[in-house]
Amino acid sequence: MRNHANAVLACDFFMVISATFRVLYVFVVLEVGTRRIRHWNVTEHPTAEWTPQQFRMVMTGDGPHRFLIHDHDSIYAADVDRTIAALGLTILKTPVRSPQANAFCERVIGTIRRECLDWVIPVNEAHLRRVLREWVAHYNRGRPHASLGPGIPDGPDIAPVLSGHRIREGHRVVAAPILGGLHHEYRLEPRAA
Repeated sequence: MRNHANAVLACDFFMVISATFRVLYVFVVLEVGTRRIRHWNVTEHPTAEWTPQQFRMVMTGDGPHRFLIHDHDSIYAADVDRTIAALGLTILKTPVRSPQANAFCERVIGTIRRECLDWVIPVNEAHLRRVLREWVAHYNRGRPHASLGPGIPDGPDIAPVLSGHRIREGHRVVAAPILGGLHHEYRLEPRAA
């Protein structure tokens, strides 16, 4: 898997219960090599017509992606698999009742739950979209990932130069709140002269 990680996408659905007890489904597509959430969407009724459209939104033709991992969920009907194949992806179906076979996507879903949805009860679909939009941007641009050594999926190509536990002279640490202060992103900023 490590040799082909940059060519692999993993996808899965998970359920979220709103404050009004409506069941909402979140669809997630993850780039395995970078751990970047490539696409996500929310629906109350995932269908075999809705799902291929999500893949069309993911596959822009500019990526190195060759493989897609998904499970045996009934939403991935034959028409969905034909659409995925037409987009140039080879489908890798996980064995039945083996969530560990799609471990990368299962891990990101667990992270979404632990870091976001365990702390926020969405009122409705629009609220869930707003919360996920902000959290996914944080996940891709501001949250360090230990599996990347620690790196950030959409972060700068060079790692910041650290000087032990001391702040660089002439700089200060600035915190930006995420989701109303549930998380924070930190950066160094030059002090005003």
